[in-house]
Amino acid sequence: MDLHPKGFDLSLDRITRLLARLDNPQKRMPPVIHIAGTNGKGSCAALCRALLEASGRSVHVHTSPHLVRWHERYRIGRAHGPGEFVDDAVFADAIRRVADANGGEQITVFEILTAVMFVLFSEHSADAAIVEVGLGGRFDATNVIDDPAVSVIMPIGLDHEAYLGDRIELIAMEKAGIMKPGRPVVIGFQDNDIAREVLADAAGRLGCPAAVYGQDFYAYEEHGRMAFQSDIGLMDLPMPRLAGRHQISNAAAALAAVSAAGFDIAHDAAEQAMENVQWPARMQRLTDGNLVALLPEGSELWLDGGHNPHAAQMIAEALANMQDRAERPVFLVTGMIDTKDARGYFRAFEGMVRHVFTVPVPESDAGIDPKTLAEDALEAGLSAQPMENVAEVLRLLGEGWNRLEPAPRVLIGGSLYLAGGVLRDNGTPPV
Repeated sequence: MDLHPKGFDLSLDRITRLLARLDNPQKRMPPVIHIAGTNGKGSCAALCRALLEASGRSVHVHTSPHLVRWHERYRIGRAHGPGEFVDDAVFADAIRRVADANGGEQITVFEILTAVMFVLFSEHSADAAIVEVGLGGRFDATNVIDDPAVSVIMPIGLDHEAYLGDRIELIAMEKAGIMKPGRPVVIGFQDNDIAREVLADAAGRLGCPAAVYGQDFYAYEEHGRMAFQSDIGLMDLPMPRLAGRHQISNAAAALAAVSAAGFDIAHDAAEQAMENVQWPARMQRLTDGNLVALLPEGSELWLDGGHNPHAAQMIAEALANMQDRAERPVFLVTGMIDTKDARGYFRAFEGMVRHVFTVPVPESDAGIDPKTLAEDALEAGLSAQPMENVAEVLRLLGEGWNRLEPAPRVLIGGSLYLAGGVLRDNGTPPV
């Protein structure tokens, strides 16, 4: 029997057993903002971190998966200044202690890494901890937090159907599993009424004070700025630095979350957070680096790890809202793993992109063969061809581009694993 079985094995038994052997570090955490959802979890985490740090608070952040280095999953808060990725020696020591406590019993890699998070965050002081759910909610390894400062449910769509169910209401119930009796809940924007109703009903049954987007708080763009309205009043803020109109509702959820968690955020701190927030590989524009240099002068290279149809729709909308969309030709470079709805992803870009190049997903044995992926794109109504790798695509565009045409806009997407490989090869890993 393998020590670390592949795939997902949803249960809390193993992580509960392991944490008990470690003297239950999850019970010694700073106030936790626990975030679930199909899309927007990472953006919400980044925005919550920006809001708290702009107000002078120290905050730990756990996100997954990492893009380039395992350390990215653990950002340790500092009393003065922004948090930093965990130190190599501290990380190695935590892994050793967790592995020793497990004693060779079968456990998933994510459960080991989650236990490491609880050890690290319990042993370093901070004002808050932001914990992103890995998969689902109810049986996710992070869901051993009994009394979160707030549970946040971001937009829900179809993803991981084999594990979470193939209907929105089933997935919503899995996400609602992170809610705890009597503890505050923030329900972010939901474009599906059934999902919103399932989440609100779950909060009601558990007696959770709930703030629901569109009911108790909301945000919108006005004159190039973001207006945020809630029961504490109206805030006039800069647009979030993160690209895409969907980041307006993500920012609203983050503002509601830090408030529900008991943290007051001054207006100037909120302004600073919106202007400074960063979240790699989510509509991130790469402006320099090894891969950028392969494109024609004046080109734009964008990177987004979104990998399901719901995420693709938001990415496509962000592209459509760019000012010169009618002038600059758009190319899509895509790699995906075999648990994703590739055709559903590609359909979001129909009529928008000139051509799709499909590539392997680096360091993954679950990647869809580029030839098969190109066929999926063709079935979705797009022009497509398989390629060896991202660098080959960019080199092809750079060497063969007609300089009489506006320089291209290139979006690399479909997988966070692919996005991580791009950041590594470009020489611009997250910091």
